[in-house]
Amino acid sequence: MTQSQTRPVRIAARAILLYEDKLLLVNAYKNRGDLWCAPGGGAEPHQSLPENLAREVMEETGLTVSVGAPCLINEFHDPHGTFHQVEIFFRCTLVAGALDPTWQDPEKVVSFRRWVTRDELSTLTVRPKSMAAVAWGDEGAVVYDHLEAILR
Repeated sequence: MTQSQTRPVRIAARAILLYEDKLLLVNAYKNRGDLWCAPGGGAEPHQSLPENLAREVMEETGLTVSVGAPCLINEFHDPHGTFHQVEIFFRCTLVAGALDPTWQDPEKVVSFRRWVTRDELSTLTVRPKSMAAVAWGDEGAVVYDHLEAILR
């Protein structure tokens, strides 16, 4: 493959944030509320993944979090394109803030954010598929979710 046919693998950090037994989710694509993921995003050079994640959560949700231990590695790609992302999920704790419907992501990617119960989560399109088991600590929950095709 030539350089024009590929690009570097993107590294991202994402938050598994449970509060009052609800998981925080954001829309995965700009202005699209039918595909949900954990808040977070691409790593910036010269910042640790936890530093990147705390910044991303603040930008996307207005919440301040404490970043704990990694709990899941997810990998996905576009089998017909050049996109490939590796995400490291960290357990986080809410330190300050509340969801505000008027909050605006400065990058204008996240336009929807919500807390969901496990039952509500089961009715949504969420990636990675293993997120519920990891978030709620199911016995035998996957800690590495192998390469899955991107949803568009």
